[in-house]
Amino acid sequence: MPGIRPTVGSSALVLNATYEPLCVVSVRRATILVLTDKAEPVSDGDGILHSAHHNLPVPSVVRLTRYVKVPYRTHVGLSRRAIFARDGGRCAYCRGSAETIDHVFPRSRGGLHAWDNVVAACAKCNHSKGDKTPGELGWRLHTPPAAPRGVAWRVLGHRTPDPRWSDWLDLPSTVDVAEAA
Repeated sequence: MPGIRPTVGSSALVLNATYEPLCVVSVRRATILVLTDKAEPVSDGDGILHSAHHNLPVPSVVRLTRYVKVPYRTHVGLSRRAIFARDGGRCAYCRGSAETIDHVFPRSRGGLHAWDNVVAACAKCNHSKGDKTPGELGWRLHTPPAAPRGVAWRVLGHRTPDPRWSDWLDLPSTVDVAEAA
């Protein structure tokens, strides 16, 4: 279907035959999996895809028809975007809007570039902190940095999940998020 154009929710969650989340693919790829009988739609997205011979609801979640054994990565890759996603775009020191990343124990003093040593920070705090540790300045971290865990991080990484995927990814509901804020 060469005429498939991206829609608002232009990605789909792929489940294994056992309903275990595997990955996120484009709507185009999910549609091709459905049309070739390699997957079946589980949840429809918004809109309908049209071709010369088919009308198909946009798939939001598809399930593979055959079980696929996948060796999972045991860790989530460390990236700037993932750090901002983990910290909610907030500075680890003042809870302001984060613009940079900071090494809690400075790299110049032997600190590692690892999940438990990197946080999101605003430019003011990052500049003020410089080559010191938070303890030397009398600062404290609001949340200790750690590697993200869970199915959602393994499957999505830093991507924003579609709310329709919450049944398969154990995402906090919007009520839980509102109460936490």
